[in-house]
Amino acid sequence: MATPSSGTSRRLVQYVIVRSDLIHTLSWPLGAVITQACHAATAAIHLHYSDPDTQEYLAELDSMHKVVLQAPDEASLSTLSSTLRDKDIAHKLWMEQPENIPTCLALKPYPKETVQPFLKKFKLFK
Repeated sequence: MATPSSGTSRRLVQYVIVRSDLIHTLSWPLGAVITQACHAATAAIHLHYSDPDTQEYLAELDSMHKVVLQAPDEASLSTLSSTLRDKDIAHKLWMEQPENIPTCLALKPYPKETVQPFLKKFKLFK
């Protein structure tokens, strides 16, 4: 969709931030960690379904853009969630049940430039 000021397409991105220590320190299976990211992304879309950016993102079903980043541990993920909440950045912190462990978070779709400053210290997940 063109923005009124630029006349060019804007890129909506859904960011997902996953704790890398789940794999590298706590030895979770890769599939279990991927499942956590899927839960968080789905929940963020569901919670913000009526948001105009979410609707625009979903309208381009075959060209959705997600970026998966890694947080080193629970503390850094929780700190990020608090920062996002303080800045009114809509997201879902996913808690694995029944253990009640924060495993990842997903933002609703946003223009990249809106949220990238809050995420620049996190590297691509690997």
